[in-house]
Amino acid sequence: MSLALVLVLSVLLSGPSHAGPEMDPYKILGVTTSASQAEIKKVYKRLAKEWHPDKNKDPGAEDMFIKITKSYEILSSENKRANYDRYGQTDDTQPYGNSRHGHRHDGFYFDESFFNFPFNSKNHRDFADSKYTLHFNQYVNEVVPDSYKRPYLIKITSDWCFSCIHIEPVWKDVVQEMENLGVGIGVVDVGYERRLANHLGAHRTPSILGVISGKVTFFHYAVAKEHLRQFVEDLLPQRLVERVTDRNDLQFLNSWHELNKPHVLLFDQVPAVPLLYKLTAFAYKDYLQFGYVDQGLSETVNLQKQFNINTYAPTMLVFKENIDKPADIIQAKGMKKQIIDEFMSNNKFLLAPRLVNQKLFDELCPVKQFHRRRKYCVLLITGDEETFSFGNQAFLSFASTNTREVVRFAYVYQQRQQPLCDILMQNKDSAQSSPQVVILERRNTAGKALFKPVTAWNGSEEDKQRLLEELARLQKDPSILIHDAMLPELNNEFASMFVIRLIYASYDYLSEVIDDILHNNWREMMPLLSLIFSALFILFGTVVIQAFSDSSEDKQTKPKAKDVAKAEYGSSGTSNASSRPPKKNFVEVTELTDITYFSNLVKLRPGHMNIVLVLSDASKNILLSKFAKEVYSFTGSLTLHFSFLNIDKHSEWMSTLLQYAQEAMQVCHADEEDAGNSKSDYTGYVMALNGHKKYLCLFKPVYTGEDIDSKSSEDEGASASGSRSRSGSRDDHPPRKSNRSRTISTLQIHHKLDRLGLWMERLMEGTLPRYYIPAWPGIDKITSGK
Repeated sequence: MSLALVLVLSVLLSGPSHAGPEMDPYKILGVTTSASQAEIKKVYKRLAKEWHPDKNKDPGAEDMFIKITKSYEILSSENKRANYDRYGQTDDTQPYGNSRHGHRHDGFYFDESFFNFPFNSKNHRDFADSKYTLHFNQYVNEVVPDSYKRPYLIKITSDWCFSCIHIEPVWKDVVQEMENLGVGIGVVDVGYERRLANHLGAHRTPSILGVISGKVTFFHYAVAKEHLRQFVEDLLPQRLVERVTDRNDLQFLNSWHELNKPHVLLFDQVPAVPLLYKLTAFAYKDYLQFGYVDQGLSETVNLQKQFNINTYAPTMLVFKENIDKPADIIQAKGMKKQIIDEFMSNNKFLLAPRLVNQKLFDELCPVKQFHRRRKYCVLLITGDEETFSFGNQAFLSFASTNTREVVRFAYVYQQRQQPLCDILMQNKDSAQSSPQVVILERRNTAGKALFKPVTAWNGSEEDKQRLLEELARLQKDPSILIHDAMLPELNNEFASMFVIRLIYASYDYLSEVIDDILHNNWREMMPLLSLIFSALFILFGTVVIQAFSDSSEDKQTKPKAKDVAKAEYGSSGTSNASSRPPKKNFVEVTELTDITYFSNLVKLRPGHMNIVLVLSDASKNILLSKFAKEVYSFTGSLTLHFSFLNIDKHSEWMSTLLQYAQEAMQVCHADEEDAGNSKSDYTGYVMALNGHKKYLCLFKPVYTGEDIDSKSSEDEGASASGSRSRSGSRDDHPPRKSNRSRTISTLQIHHKLDRLGLWMERLMEGTLPRYYIPAWPGIDKITSGK
């Protein structure tokens, strides 16, 4: 006995001398223990290409490819490589201090063959996951299109993933439940479908994600059955099912005409909408409108009594054109998905739906495939005015009595589907015609159809009898459809709802982005976050620079001391009120006309002013020259704009403006009333107009009394001389006077703006009186140029 005990203990304690390693990454890759990372990477690429299962048809190629991948994973990591060289470990989860060949715990050796982990071999992979395995082409061609009808729950896994084992029991329970409800299931093995994993944005295992309407959403919470169920429910749009009570039941049911859909009502005892019902609503959202009635609420008692609802089992009602009586009903405890799908498929359309798009036309009136599968469409071409309501209702009543599966009834509004109606009614002037019934059969997908106009339709009994006889003839002899034509594609009457769908899609996308930001999926979000922060930085920088620029500009508009140097073109009595030096050697003055009226006055930016000189054709050259000299030193300010107004063209606008500002008019006419002048002369007036705040400051010219013998400067004399020569060349000047009298008149006009520089300084200081007006005179007050 003692000898046997010694032998057993020696076997248990002699693991290093008897048990070989599970795998040797150096031997698998064919490199030495001193190989560099570059050499290991080069060998790995060659072996991976050689043993890839898609290229190597050897039965053991897949297992060999997994070993090569795992070996490279160990040797490419310094920590894992050092761990293997020291302890012989091929996985981080094994405790340090073990030998290369086995595990010891409290002096006992356990060979790894005692444990059967589902790794490292295709044969050991979970068979339950194999039928859900997804490939890239399968995902793109099947899963994505199908995700517009049902959501998908996808697990990202890989070999040598210990965490994948921990979530496996929960995953199996969730898969069994969700699959019965109609949720699509998928499994992606990173080791075999790296391309698909990268396409989905999955960079770690295990990961769980949902796909709906082509969008991928990651699951970020603890893997529990309740969390995964809630995750699937949150994938669905929030506006799928409407809560219906006694208050809004009529509004819900009466919307069938506007939405052109049957309406479904589910009566149940639970307060929350069942997930199966939400999934059904998502699958049939293009055909049916869904509502939910909570039988536990007091606000739904009248509805339950009206339709005699059994409170012991869920009840589903379908309403079509008649909202007082359901078109179909189903009631059962524990409704199965297959039963609900069959119920919905049989009630997808109204008794006589309106053709609103090509998709509905294709489903209601399918193309003929075989002789026994003929489908005829009885189409009423009518209008949506009140005068057609009686005929439309009579057509609906006739359609409700139809029991033939090969005949479908529909109607179309002529004004909304004009091209189709012109062909079927054989109209050439596209004028509104009286309602008419047409029977048609589609022959191919290109649009070819056979048809026959049956009768003009006003809803009378004679019309119904004539249509009934034609349908009986059609059943015996399909050749009565004597006309053929190529039908155009129908207009999408619901295209105007694109903006609403865009808003909803934007809301869903923002919700997804916020959800990703709040969780740890940073790797996928980094490009988007980088773009957002870059845009915000640029925007913030622009606003700050503009704010500082405006602030400094406001400060620079304040006058400085009187000893500021005069501008090169400034007059002798004008100090430089703007601290900004002029940027140009000229003054840009634009004419205020009907073209520049809005941009230079009405829509002027806040804080900006337009300095407007009033002149006439005769005084234009003289006043503009003087005006430019007086305001030149103020052109450095970005908030001042300079214009001139021709009083010969726009006298009516000037009079209207002064009528709005009565105080300004009194200032203008003060001297004229004393002198007894009947006509106002506004030549030489200057107005500072603030378009945003609707006020003006007025400069009234004052003649200084200088004559020709007391010219103050050579400049003025030269200007007067130049003005004389220019005025002499004009064709519309007044009768010629003596040289001396013309010179005195020119000099008087020239001196009208002598004090404009002082007025501009007061304007910049803000000490001038302001005359507010209720509104700027309309554009009709400015006549077009003569």
